[in-house]
Amino acid sequence: MISPALTDVLGKWLDHQRALSGAAENTLKAYQTDVLGFLSFMTQHNGGAQGLAPIAKIGVRDMRSWMAHERGRGVGARSLARSLSAVKSFYRWLAEREGFEPTAVLSTRSPKFQKKLPRPLAEDAATAMIETVELQAREPWVAARDSAVVTLLYGCGLRISEALGLKGADAPLPAVLRITGKGDKERIVPVIDTARDAVDAYLRMCPYPKEPDEPLFRAVRGGPLSPRAIQKVMAQTRMQLGLPATATPHAMRHSFATHLLAAGGDLRAIQELLGHASLSTTQAYTAVDAARLMEVYDKAHPKA
Repeated sequence: MISPALTDVLGKWLDHQRALSGAAENTLKAYQTDVLGFLSFMTQHNGGAQGLAPIAKIGVRDMRSWMAHERGRGVGARSLARSLSAVKSFYRWLAEREGFEPTAVLSTRSPKFQKKLPRPLAEDAATAMIETVELQAREPWVAARDSAVVTLLYGCGLRISEALGLKGADAPLPAVLRITGKGDKERIVPVIDTARDAVDAYLRMCPYPKEPDEPLFRAVRGGPLSPRAIQKVMAQTRMQLGLPATATPHAMRHSFATHLLAAGGDLRAIQELLGHASLSTTQAYTAVDAARLMEVYDKAHPKA
């Protein structure tokens, strides 16, 4: 167990992240888990709950012991890098607050790992997903609902949480949507006619009244539609189409970005449409485009 003093400063740091950095709740929970694990290890490593003093004296060997401990219990390089990033952020804030030297922690090198490229669908596969997802439902209005949601993911590049976060007041969909994404970052997203028509078709068939402050997309019993329901129907669809397990709701968003880029879309504009805080996140799609180009080249070029 960590000391009450450490518990208190961790809570204050999380409040700081929430207020000043605009971190999303899921991100804050991940930060809390990562830093709690680190503090718990260091408390045991230093011989029990002793307040802030031992934490302020963490050295290079302590950091090596923690990282070795994490790897020893099966934590992968990617997850460990994420945990270290959270620990550094917390430690930098704590050092400024308490006035100690944080170099030993901040200079710790992150483990190297291969960054995963987004896994978009081919254009024909994305289209087939939209056309086939409605065949999974028994009730026509549910079929129209599922088709509308998946069309929004692909046609507007929305996250599943953003699509399901739409309210009755948002419909009929306008030419552009004002979307609040991760970290309460707001962006403007154009709505294509196909997506608008799909939502209109769903609303005409939905047995529940459109209420301004209620979710636009309803579950079978009238409550808010859960992400799990869309994940499940897409899993059924990809099995029917013979698509890989990577054909998920988020893959439709990846496909939106990749296909825009392949069609000559500007990287900065795509960054804005996706709501990425950093251009480097969006640049992953250029790597996808290059990788697919090389696949085509390898298949077409005569082998020596």
